[in-house]
Amino acid sequence: MNLPNKLTILRVLLVPVFMLVLLMGWSKYIALGIFIIASLTDLLDGHIARKHNLITDFGKFMDPLADKLLVISAMLIFVQWGQLPSWLVMTVLAREFAVSGLRMIAASKGTVMAAGMSGKIKTAATMICIVIMLTPLADIAMVNAICGLIILVTTVYSGVEYFVQNGKVLK
Repeated sequence: MNLPNKLTILRVLLVPVFMLVLLMGWSKYIALGIFIIASLTDLLDGHIARKHNLITDFGKFMDPLADKLLVISAMLIFVQWGQLPSWLVMTVLAREFAVSGLRMIAASKGTVMAAGMSGKIKTAATMICIVIMLTPLADIAMVNAICGLIILVTTVYSGVEYFVQNGKVLK
């Protein structure tokens, strides 16, 4: 198993640790540190995989799954805490399922669909918003509302763009 795949597995393993720290009421700063470390492994594993030609089928599958697990776990806790509405998280989940479904259809036809720039922006914006929402700034209701709006807009935009650019695989 190569280093990028090990970093992806580390990210997956950090998800329950992150959730446990938050749900047990331990320091938000510890959880914030775990989330930042997990998020940085996403940048690092992709960089190493591309630079050293270590891209694997395992990485292609697990890397986006690890990202989704990390982000959705944080967002579900924010719903529980009243920082995000559940419909917003459902919108994020619906986009992820729809894009994953489109990718599966494309793959069954021998087409590989690379992640677009708007999807990368969505992921980065969402992770930054989650970091902000784990800080004392989240005590300001407007901060949560702005972060929620950023997550919503980037999620919907990237999902629509993905289908506009790749919808031909459905025909």
